[in-house]
Amino acid sequence: MGRVSDPNAGRPRQVTLAGWMLMAGSALAVLLVADRLAGLHSLESRQAVEQFLAREPGSGLGLDVDGTLSLIRTAAMVTAGCATAAGILGYQVLRRSRSARVAVSVLAVPIFLTGMVTGGFVTSVIAASAAILWLQPARAWFDGTTPPEKPAPVAAPAPVPAQVPAPTQTSAPYQPYGQPAAQPYGQPYDQPVPAPSAAAYPRTAQRPRAVLSACVLTWIATALTLLGLGASAVVLAVRSDVMLDEAHRQNPDLAAQGVTDQMLIVATYVLIGGIGLWCVGAAVLAFLVLRRMAWARIVLLVSAAAASAACLVGAAVGAIALLLPLGASVATIALLLRSEVGLWFTAPPR
Repeated sequence: MGRVSDPNAGRPRQVTLAGWMLMAGSALAVLLVADRLAGLHSLESRQAVEQFLAREPGSGLGLDVDGTLSLIRTAAMVTAGCATAAGILGYQVLRRSRSARVAVSVLAVPIFLTGMVTGGFVTSVIAASAAILWLQPARAWFDGTTPPEKPAPVAAPAPVPAQVPAPTQTSAPYQPYGQPAAQPYGQPYDQPVPAPSAAAYPRTAQRPRAVLSACVLTWIATALTLLGLGASAVVLAVRSDVMLDEAHRQNPDLAAQGVTDQMLIVATYVLIGGIGLWCVGAAVLAFLVLRRMAWARIVLLVSAAAASAACLVGAAVGAIALLLPLGASVATIALLLRSEVGLWFTAPPR
């Protein structure tokens, strides 16, 4: 058999269906999370939470209304981030990426568990799509082999009439010792199908402009985010009362819940540090992408997807300034998913 020049060659319909369900379901899950967060602090939501906590099993959880709303908000943001990453990985699954199949299967667990805040149906579809990728014939396609064929049922021999003599058994044709038996026309069923190799793709020496554009966008977005984080840290150190007043205005029951001002300040510093480390990691990944490391492209795609989900959720609750990094993250994803970019990472250099 000749070289496989297309990673989609021989792709089972189950894989195609699962990949598109991952992408469509993830997009719908993010929209449902944004709608859920937009109305989370409405009067209807608070009344629904109060009714849930007033009877079993909610009354035995030991939570109040504000604590339950915070838990729902956290679960929704986890769902949005994981679903966005699963949508990106769904495209890579269609490109026969085994690492993407493993990653989307890992993400399916938190998506299924935390997706109950959106009803659970869409996230269950995402989890089921990830499970399909491990069944036959999808598993054989990812492994580059032919799925085992079911043995054909053996038909009972037809009765031979008594008056018709049985045909004489002819001997098999002579086969020299040590030579393989002749095979029927076509490829034998048990011969594995070679997986698409990097050498099968057209060789590309010149780096696509989309790769450099995606990296530059990543560096600009991370630099602006780091500047904003630094300014927030300075304001917090100099005028912490401004942040504390805003936090108490949004949630007047913080003191009753045992949340002190010192705890708020420490939590804010930890959040600033965590986002800062994320930005530094994304900038390093962009540098590795320029060095033509395929795994860095996948990780940067997942990072940009998670950043898009976080910015979308933040913009939905009123943080309009997050629209700028949201646009940069979406543009980075679109650039890194271009076909010429995939070929450049897959084909060996000259």
